Amino acid sequence: MASSAATNVVWHQHQVSKLDRVQQKGIQRPAVLWFTGLSGSGKSTIANAVEQLLFSQGYHSYLLDGDNVRHGLNQDLGFNDQDRIENIRRIGEVSKLFVDAGLIVLTAFISPFREDRQLVRALHSASEFIEVFIDTPLAVCERRDPKGLYKKARAGEIKHFTGIDSAYEAPEKAEIHVDTASQSVVECAEQIVTYLKQHGYL
Repeated sequence: MASSAATNVVWHQHQVSKLDRVQQKGIQRPAVLWFTGLSGSGKSTIANAVEQLLFSQGYHSYLLDGDNVRHGLNQDLGFNDQDRIENIRRIGEVSKLFVDAGLIVLTAFISPFREDRQLVRALHSASEFIEVFIDTPLAVCERRDPKGLYKKARAGEIKHFTGIDSAYEAPEKAEIHVDTASQSVVECAEQIVTYLKQHGYL
């Protein structure tokens, strides 16, 4: 079958550059904070808390949440391995555009496969991709089960569920390792913002 991918497309250079947009904001360096962890680990909750802290301190950010993106941009994708890979590829490209706009981007996706996270990292310069591992044991995630998904997965009602019948490959060298077992949501958020300040993003 012939490919339906677009051809004869050319990248257009903008009169306003990435550097111009970064300098206009002045008080921050753009980057993507790539939150990864099991369903129910606290990715979205902690990412929201981080964005609230950034906003309250006058920084420019945007949060891309897994469920929200699947309502629009990725509503055509399911949860088999191939669709998961495409889901992350698209978000990687979107996050690159937001970084180009000079923002601090927060993404809250399970993104279970190391190879896919590495592909997203490769889209950004070395200093612009910050992997944030929300490290919460499977048993804790199942106990929380805010959406009742683990219960359905254990009952066989949901297939390809990460941590049950689909693999989760934990980061080996995440820039930020968040241990949710020993910290509150506020403490986790403060740990991340402190990292950004110590490394010159804020």
